[in-house]
Amino acid sequence: MSSTPSIGFSFSQALSAQAAKKVTPVIEAPVIETPPTVQPPALTGSKALLAAENWQRGEVQLCCVEKWNETHDVVSFRFQGIEPVKFNFKPGQFITFKLDINGDKVYRSYTISSSPSRPFSLVVTVKKIAGGLVSNYLTESLNVGDEVTVTGPDGIFNLIDIEADKYLLLSAGCGVTPMHSMSRWLCDTTTDSDIAFVHSAKTVHDIMFADSMASMASRSPSFNLNYVLESDSNKQDLTDKHTSTGCEGGRLSLETLVKLVPDYQQRTVFVCGPEPYMAAVKLMLEAAEFDMSQFNQESFGASSALGLKAALDSNPSTERFMLSIGDKQVQLTGDQSLLDGIESAKLPMIAACRTGVCGACKCQVVSGTTVSSSKMALTAEEIAAGFVLACSTKMTSNVQLKM
Repeated sequence: MSSTPSIGFSFSQALSAQAAKKVTPVIEAPVIETPPTVQPPALTGSKALLAAENWQRGEVQLCCVEKWNETHDVVSFRFQGIEPVKFNFKPGQFITFKLDINGDKVYRSYTISSSPSRPFSLVVTVKKIAGGLVSNYLTESLNVGDEVTVTGPDGIFNLIDIEADKYLLLSAGCGVTPMHSMSRWLCDTTTDSDIAFVHSAKTVHDIMFADSMASMASRSPSFNLNYVLESDSNKQDLTDKHTSTGCEGGRLSLETLVKLVPDYQQRTVFVCGPEPYMAAVKLMLEAAEFDMSQFNQESFGASSALGLKAALDSNPSTERFMLSIGDKQVQLTGDQSLLDGIESAKLPMIAACRTGVCGACKCQVVSGTTVSSSKMALTAEEIAAGFVLACSTKMTSNVQLKM
């Protein structure tokens, strides 16, 4: 509420020279009510999405708005923010789910299969694995309307950190998920991108995103899409339905690759799939004298990192060091990881992959010395600043750690 200055008070000042005995009447100003502030109506639906803030990093609460089967054992989920948000990430990156399963806190990372060129939702695609705790929980128990908490995005296997002029995408099984995100991004943002995509699967019925990929390839003359099927008994059904798609039988070989992508030597290669598949592709390209500086793979435990880890494990250290984190101190042997100390101190930390790949357990060594078996999720700047991956780092002295 507000009021104007008193009229009577001003009048008495003007007549102050008059006789002191004369009482000047005081006239109060009328009270003027300030009209209540009218709040704009809350934005809903499409207006709220268009006005939403960008999500680039950190924890966010999502709601499942759509769920469908990609294949007989693969399910996709579409999520939107509980509060409207635009998702800003690099094509090929992943997010980490923070789940409560049977009373236990469980973390698991999944690649985002959608593209940031369509920023109002995230799609995650999950293959159901026999005996898999999280994959079975998600595919069977997570439904439309359910809420989840995720963090991220993470991952250096993406189209922004790895630049290319001509692309060769090689994938097998669920390794197609980052490739789908990358392809969608390129087709949405750079329509003349030169893409060669060869995906390996067991059968026609095991191909994920077949319709979506074929649609992109049919609209872009510079998108060369092919499949290599172990069992090609139904491949004619695929090529009849998608005339812009090629198909070969057997397993990927150099002969098949040359046939499908004659200029593969001039391309930047992105590889994702099961470890045996990625190892075979790498050996094949090395034997063909491919420029391996143009070879990039998503890894769920790189051989070099595992090799160093095995070397460290084969010579266990009995020397003990002190790990200090804030006001907490934990004594560890040189054979224990920083993550062992963090978890024993009951400090919160996400460690989704526990193999030095996802980058979720990133932390900073303030003082002391360490040895790491993996740095693949860290940038050169982060390494120079002392950041390490807790799951893949052991102490060689007392260490002060910042989380």
